[in-house]
Amino acid sequence: MTKVLLEIQNIVKEFPGVRALDNVNIKVREKTIHALVGENGAGKSTLMKVLSGVHPHGTYEGKIIWDGGECRFRDIRESEKKGIVIIHQELALIPQLSIMENLFLGNEQQKKGVIDWEKCRFEAIRLMELVGLKEKPETLINQIGVGKQQLVEIAKALAKKVRLLILDEPTAALNEEESERLLNLILRLRDDHGMTGIIISHKLAEVTKVADDITVLRDGSTVETLFAASDLITEERIIQGMVGRELTNLYPSRDSEIGEVRFEIRDWVVYSEEYKDKIMIDHINMKIKRGEVVGIAGLMGAGRTEFAMSVFGRSFGSRVQGIVVKDGTEINVSTVSSAIENGIAYLTEDRKALGLLLQESIKGNISLPSLHKLARKGVVNQNEEIKVAEEYIERLGIKAPGIFQTTNNLSGGNQQKVLLARWIYADPDLLILDEPTRGIDVGAKYEIYHIINELAAQGKCILVISSELPEVLGTSDRIYVMNEGRIAGEFTREEATQEKIMKSILQSNRRN
Repeated sequence: MTKVLLEIQNIVKEFPGVRALDNVNIKVREKTIHALVGENGAGKSTLMKVLSGVHPHGTYEGKIIWDGGECRFRDIRESEKKGIVIIHQELALIPQLSIMENLFLGNEQQKKGVIDWEKCRFEAIRLMELVGLKEKPETLINQIGVGKQQLVEIAKALAKKVRLLILDEPTAALNEEESERLLNLILRLRDDHGMTGIIISHKLAEVTKVADDITVLRDGSTVETLFAASDLITEERIIQGMVGRELTNLYPSRDSEIGEVRFEIRDWVVYSEEYKDKIMIDHINMKIKRGEVVGIAGLMGAGRTEFAMSVFGRSFGSRVQGIVVKDGTEINVSTVSSAIENGIAYLTEDRKALGLLLQESIKGNISLPSLHKLARKGVVNQNEEIKVAEEYIERLGIKAPGIFQTTNNLSGGNQQKVLLARWIYADPDLLILDEPTRGIDVGAKYEIYHIINELAAQGKCILVISSELPEVLGTSDRIYVMNEGRIAGEFTREEATQEKIMKSILQSNRRN
């Protein structure tokens, strides 16, 4: 029997008005990968913050038993001394420092109080080789992609002599190739170096690939633990545990009633903000019909987000050329305010950095771009604003104690619903959804797909950008494929397959 390295006993954690964790019990076996799954708001990230000392001893009830003895961590530094290292979804690297400097930040290699740079470089090369990074140690973090930054975080954990590595949504911002590399690295660290891991992920295919044991949390409580060696583990089985019901179809069906062309983007060209002569978006032409869900597929770096942001008030790029036509008439989209006035809304892929005001309430976030609808003579009607927020909390199923809850304290899925509520209340004619289900669980995804269907049924034009091909195929009436800033193909729902989409990208590469 494999030794139990970590035991979490009867953990209870409360916030004002919310019991986030309710008698959670988990055993993590040494030299195994233990997956933690559950809907948004199930308590996964909160539990890991308790374990790592972010929520210190005394702010929760229950016990943490580590290697046979009880631990009472007062901060994250104490948990790291025991070899417990957490890598959050939002990476904690300093872009302006080098890989080497980031690796030993807070863990400096010293001789008599002076940093030993020679030792730093030697150790950095060793750690980088271990995780498969081929860059020079002096390379700045802002010169490498997110996938490699994730590897730097793991190397940084290894520098701290990690025994238990906690990864919170490690592949959320990675493409398929980068995700596969990262998962293989985690397995290699387990098999070759005896590392124990806890992985939190909404990508159930990844969970079934790497996990030895899987614990399901629901509403802050432990539902069950499944063991790969003895249980029949399928994605359907995990989903049933997570949501308490079977989701027979991940993409709800919709009877499309598609009308005439409502929006047209003609000959759209966008140049880079950094390199003024570099074309990022190259003569794109696109049509979106009333009541139609149009998907945009493509690999990382294809230009999908850049295209969407440039259309939404030129939020990206320089020297933007081309026109946007609505109902046969050219409209002004040169600023964000003019784009909103002309019925265009954009839900960003980065809800925390670019979407929400995290220290603001749910109420304030929902009403933000539509205060003019609530104002008379420049004064906002507070009662009406409260009424609107309460209506959208109920309509979208936002789990929160009330409309005055700070958005930062919501789970990822509920934050995404707040962002959706904002733009639905703004009542746009074209809603651009950029990675609308990134980092949220299958139950919340299903609810968002229902919302997309409802909006399309109302005659709205919906543009969905997603890195997950099954999602594009499952939600769209028609699909544009982008590659290197150009349209590489176009398919109806009936024509489209993953193979055809990938083939159009590869053929586009050959033409380029």
